Amino acid sequence: MNDLGTVTLTDTHAILTFERRLPFPIERVWAAITDPAQRKAWLGTTHIEDDHIVIEPEDPPAPPEAKRVTGRILTWQPPTDGRAVFEHEWQQRIVEDSVVRYELTAQGDNTLLTFIHRGLSERNALGFVPGTHAFLDRMQAHLNGENPPNWQERYAEVAPNYPAWR
Repeated sequence: MNDLGTVTLTDTHAILTFERRLPFPIERVWAAITDPAQRKAWLGTTHIEDDHIVIEPEDPPAPPEAKRVTGRILTWQPPTDGRAVFEHEWQQRIVEDSVVRYELTAQGDNTLLTFIHRGLSERNALGFVPGTHAFLDRMQAHLNGENPPNWQERYAEVAPNYPAWR
């Protein structure tokens, strides 16, 4: 397994997928993806209230209204029996409405994170893949207790690994 994401095309849209094996228990990874205070460290300000989410990422460098993401929470299944799922709509002015899903599976003391972003156009999925890679690297650094890497710098480092994007 490597850290690169994939873009799969269907008849109507694209699916962006990442798999990351994280050396942390599932409860710790769940907290990193669902606790607004922890999300702020690697993604940006997040508000989760009732069945809605609002994300105001700090990166990429763009007007705040272009980066703002809203949506309903579709699935909230905290860790039980070694599995957890967090899924929400992704409504953002600059792309078509889509859905983001975090699937967690405990593997001993590790957690397999499967991140899926479905419903984007091919063009937007190819544009999102290096940025999502950078955000997931920032999350892993946060879990490691390290300062997350600068998003723009990390994006520039990983973008050449996605030939369709170049």
